Amino acid sequence: MDAPSSSGTAPAVDPAPAAPGPLRRTLAVFTRNKLALTGAVVLLGLLALCYLGPLLHPTDQTHTDLSQASLPPGSPGHLLGTTDLGYDMLGRLMYGGQTSLEVGLAAGLLATLFGTVYGAVAGYFGGWADAAMMRVTDAALAIPALFLLVVVATIVTPSKPVLILIIASVAWLSPARLIRGEALALRSRDYVHAMRLMGGGGTRAVFRHILPGAVGTVIVNATFQVADAILYVAYLSFLGLSIPPPAADWGSMLSAGITYTQVGHWWLIFPPGLAIVLVVAAFNFIGDGLRDAFDVRLRKS
Repeated sequence: MDAPSSSGTAPAVDPAPAAPGPLRRTLAVFTRNKLALTGAVVLLGLLALCYLGPLLHPTDQTHTDLSQASLPPGSPGHLLGTTDLGYDMLGRLMYGGQTSLEVGLAAGLLATLFGTVYGAVAGYFGGWADAAMMRVTDAALAIPALFLLVVVATIVTPSKPVLILIIASVAWLSPARLIRGEALALRSRDYVHAMRLMGGGGTRAVFRHILPGAVGTVIVNATFQVADAILYVAYLSFLGLSIPPPAADWGSMLSAGITYTQVGHWWLIFPPGLAIVLVVAAFNFIGDGLRDAFDVRLRKS
């Protein structure tokens, strides 16, 4: 047994390691989800393909070249073959992916933003305001979303900004109902009551307390909204309501390729179809991982 110190002072004790912060705990839970990590890798790969790929494999996606039409995969200079109009399929896949991802991301985030604020206001104020706002939401939800999208898309000329607004005008309904439920629970918290007693108004309560308290739900919902928006882009394009040529997206490529299934031109269908499946699955896997990461019970474990 060691002798006590002659100076009479107690031996130094190493301080306990600091507990990891909320961000580190969230990242730790997210990285334990293998499907979420796989989704993140797939999404980064698709982004690199669509935005860095054209720099390494430049192609002409504006002018047709019928002398190069319908070449099979592996043809000289055309790794994935060509379309019926002579466009390089790999280049078309990359440029079409830019349209699908940009419209899907913008529409999904816009829908989440508007729906979040709408639902937070309805849930916090309650009463007749909540009843009126939610009846509007319920009435809109009663109409099939695809039907609304088709009707609006036939009235206006599709373009990137128009598609973003059309899809966002339908997609905000689900996050509005979801965040309204969160707001109903958060408005009864002690810190919200304390803010009211100190003279805080409704705007401060919504933007400084309700929305920050629901940030986890908002982020998770945003990933699912983006995935749904990308599918909506594909739906509209498959029905012929896409951005006019020579622009393209994965849905319009899939629609054009269906015409040539009888002659065995499989390369016009599989690449865009696979890309849609991968990007939607990636966002859903990421959303599942974020949902676990923001779960309080998992973060405490």
